[in-house]
Amino acid sequence: MTSARLAAGFHFALYCAGKGAKMNYYANVTAAAAIAGFVAGLLPASAQTTTFRTYNCADGTEFIVGFYPYDSQAYVQIDGGAVVLPKRLAVSGTRYAAAGVTLRVSKLGRTTVKRPKRRETACELR
Repeated sequence: MTSARLAAGFHFALYCAGKGAKMNYYANVTAAAAIAGFVAGLLPASAQTTTFRTYNCADGTEFIVGFYPYDSQAYVQIDGGAVVLPKRLAVSGTRYAAAGVTLRVSKLGRTTVKRPKRRETACELR
């Protein structure tokens, strides 16, 4: 349901309540849905579906990856610094790369990371 439709339902409920009109069942349901949608809309969208994953690698590297809804980039905290990795074209699975750092996630869930002047290493979720 779009915010415009929720706002319209919310205003309709306030209008009916202000006029003292007897609202039928449909109007009550619309008002309840509008109020619930309004309250849910106050919650930050990033907190609703943001995913953070912590990985341990075979070479001892640990890093954290953040995925945000409606954003195709991966936000990586690795080697004491933060890197934003845009999604890149991949033959299979998903690949994120920038600034010499490459993060690959296969369709089977196998994850590898490649950093500048280091070999690619396999990583597992912690």
